[in-house]
Amino acid sequence: MEIRVYYEDTDCGGVVYYANYLKYFERARTEYLEMRGHSVAALMEQGVIFVVVRAEVDYCSPGRYGETLVVETEVGDVTRAALTFSHVIREKVSGRIVVKGSARLAATNGNGKVIRLDKGLVAALQLAPPSSESLAS
Repeated sequence: MEIRVYYEDTDCGGVVYYANYLKYFERARTEYLEMRGHSVAALMEQGVIFVVVRAEVDYCSPGRYGETLVVETEVGDVTRAALTFSHVIREKVSGRIVVKGSARLAATNGNGKVIRLDKGLVAALQLAPPSSESLAS
């Protein structure tokens, strides 16, 4: 998934504000699910609400105003009630790694109770991502 860095995404020095990477991760997770036929809106209608229970971000180099960033996403650990997404954000032209990170999500019913995921969703999440999304080293 590509993200163009706008001025609103940056601090006064033109560098992407650190917390915005978590927003980029969230967008990438939404796209990841949709590419596998599962929209977040539909899951919410079915009573499945994902909550982030852990997030990690390693800042490798600054993303800057005007750059286009590419977010690569894959799912690692998947259980019946939780999953871990891994993300790498690169600058599109140079390929330099800007950020690496991950987020562990639990499936809940919206009231904080952990629930089991549908087996079909678990299977879809475990499918190999399209090559354009694959995490390269």
